[in-house]
This record gives sequence, C-alpha cells and structure tokens, in this order.
Amino acid sequence: MVDDETTDEGDGADATMDDADTSTDDSDASTDELAWRTTDSAIDYACPGFDVRMDDVTLPDGTETDFHYVDEPEAVVVLPFTPDGDVVLVEEWRQAVGRVNRGLPAGSLEPDDDDIAAAARRELAEETGFEAGSLERVGSVEPANGLLNSVHHHFVARDCEPTAEQELDFNESIRVAVEPYEDVLAAAVDGHLRDGRAVLGILRYELAGRWR
Repeated sequence: MVDDETTDEGDGADATMDDADTSTDDSDASTDELAWRTTDSAIDYACPGFDVRMDDVTLPDGTETDFHYVDEPEAVVVLPFTPDGDVVLVEEWRQAVGRVNRGLPAGSLEPDDDDIAAAARRELAEETGFEAGSLERVGSVEPANGLLNSVHHHFVARDCEPTAEQELDFNESIRVAVEPYEDVLAAAVDGHLRDGRAVLGILRYELAGRWR
C-alpha cells in the first residue's frame, strides 16, 4: 500500500515495495503477562524537539518503580532518487557525536500534519531543495523503543529534481550531496555510512528489491 504515487519498475532493487504492517504484535498489549501497568505519567524535562517523560509503573511481580524515556514526535525519512538513479544525501553537523553526518532527508511531523506523505515531501524540499516526482511509503519502524517512543515512517522518492532553495531551521547546518546508488549502498554495507536511519532505509530498499 502507498500513500502517494507508486512506481512500476519491475524486479531487483527498483521493485515496488508494499507498505509494511505497522500494527503491534498484540492488539491489547495490556493483557500480556509481561506488561507493565502505568499508574501515572508526566513530563520530567522539556526541551526543543523532544521531552523526557517519567512513568510510574507497576511491574508484573508487583514492584512499583519509575521509568524515564524520550517522548518525541513521529518522523519521516526519505530515500530520494534523481531521474538518473543517484541518491540525494544530506551532510549535516551533529553536535551529539561531534562530526558531520551523512544521511537521508528526514524530519519530525508537525502537530497539524494529517498527511504523512505530504510531510515527507515537505522535509525533502526544505532540507535539499529537491521535489519528488513520485513518492512511495515503504513502512514504519520504532528505532529504539527501549529508550524512546518515536516512530519513523520511511519513504522512497523518485524522479527528484532541484526546484528551489533549501529552507533550513536556524539550527540546521546542511549541505546536499548527490551520489551513485551503488556507492551509497556500499557505504551502508561497509560501515562508512553510520547514520542509522539512512542505513536502515537503504538496506531495506535493497533487500525488498531482492525478495520481489
């Protein structure tokens, strides 16, 4: 299933991918014998982009304790291809690791976003100045659900071409790089590409093509 236009490319890495099932494994997780019971929840620390939430919980054995985790909005991640099949990457300073990070265009959903595909198009345009000819949703993941509640929605964008200037936030330092897909794939495999969202998006795309 897709949220926007789909492509019809045939076999291999360019094969169309169906939207993954994003439902939970258990429709009522609270009935699982492993479930924790939340008795209270509050924001412990708030900052731009995310909050730290503290839940008061009761464990399955009856122990009462608290649990802190990062509470942040859902996000979109876009794997953009040019008409020639090259990949549009972003190179961005990441203060947490103290270096320039190579990755895919991505961004958080706004509170009034009711169309995830439109949000993906917006983030691609704002960070790169490229506009997607077509967009395909390939699934959603929880990147680190032991520490945070974020959900990342992955898209593949095709026929992307530069149409405008970047529209960056005041605290974004981003330059755009266009590289051959095979080079980006190799970097994801050999570890030179370290951005988790990018590696996941690229390898998932590649594997889905092989399974079709």
